[in-house]
Amino acid sequence: MRAATGEPTAGWLLLCKGALAFYGVSGRSMSLWNETGETEGHMGGYRAGGCAEHEKASEVVQTGRRAFLQKSFGALLGLVAAAVAWPMVASLVSPSYRKAMVHFTKVPGFRSMPVGQPVRLSFPDVTVDAYMREHEIQDVWAIKHSTTEVTVFSPICTHLGCHHSWHPERHEFICPCHGSLFAITGQVIGGPALRPLDTLPYKIENGELWVQWERFLPGTPEKIPV
Repeated sequence: MRAATGEPTAGWLLLCKGALAFYGVSGRSMSLWNETGETEGHMGGYRAGGCAEHEKASEVVQTGRRAFLQKSFGALLGLVAAAVAWPMVASLVSPSYRKAMVHFTKVPGFRSMPVGQPVRLSFPDVTVDAYMREHEIQDVWAIKHSTTEVTVFSPICTHLGCHHSWHPERHEFICPCHGSLFAITGQVIGGPALRPLDTLPYKIENGELWVQWERFLPGTPEKIPV
């Protein structure tokens, strides 16, 4: 496949070009080879301007491609890891994220409630924390003032987190754990509790009560969501 003059034959040039094109060497690189390619004897003796130069160029191209793919794959893994970890991290460190995850839940029984009397209402609720979904039955104490107005108390005592209950014979909310006493308005009237009963956000739509379930830090004078 070589001429007597030592120059690459047309067949050899075609074969070399095809191999270089297969490995990704550009047309511009092959035209440079056409301009400068020479040989010195047998197949292993190409000068810097011949096929050996383009073999080196091919290696550079392949190395660059591998590096690009490795970096791209690493960046993709980083993005996936961040997407997976973000809800967990946000649920731990971001109160605003947790606030955005709360929602209103329909509470049955509001229509039939008597006016002015505390009534315990129960409803199913779904709690979302990162990727965890928990189905729970929650209780609230509601006092209906009219068809459009109600007070909704959390059932959790503000002292240390026990559940209080309404005692109509005493006209008080009483916590059985440490004896905290609360008036029908939620104000502390006895015991170690440091703040009134916690009220919950609500809305009334088409005569139905919807409540936003929340928990608050017990044992503090301030109402702090947790």
